[in-house]
Amino acid sequence: MNKKYLNIVLYEPEIPQNTGNIARLCACLDAKLFLVGRLGFNITDKHLKRSGLDYWDKVEVEHIVDFETFEKEFPIESNPYFLFTTKVEKKYYDVNYPLGSFLIFGPETRGIPEDILKKYDSGCVTIPMKKTLRSLNLSNSVAIGAYEAIRQFGGIQ
Repeated sequence: MNKKYLNIVLYEPEIPQNTGNIARLCACLDAKLFLVGRLGFNITDKHLKRSGLDYWDKVEVEHIVDFETFEKEFPIESNPYFLFTTKVEKKYYDVNYPLGSFLIFGPETRGIPEDILKKYDSGCVTIPMKKTLRSLNLSNSVAIGAYEAIRQFGGIQ
């Protein structure tokens, strides 16, 4: 239940290869990976394992049953949340990420639910992209956000 200097949260991820890629990124950054809610794949999925390569023993992964439980275990009052969404104008590079930040990403096909975005609207950020397109790949989005936080921290801790 401990947190790291950087925490990546995937809410209801759907595609095992994305989650595997993100797990590998977390291992390389020494960030903790939280999988929250219903997963769109089995944790033993071969695509998940393959995309994470041999990094699985080098990453701390915690599965939390739902977002409400996540909020109780890691309340925003002492754990800064940054929710990545296409539905706001505030850019991900225009905020300050303190150590211990939680970067939260929604499922590939739906994004973070509106009720969660509204509840934490001050922490919502976006990655700029061409307006006529829907979204970036989840693992790319996580890498973009994570490396901005790392840059602000002054490098990997």
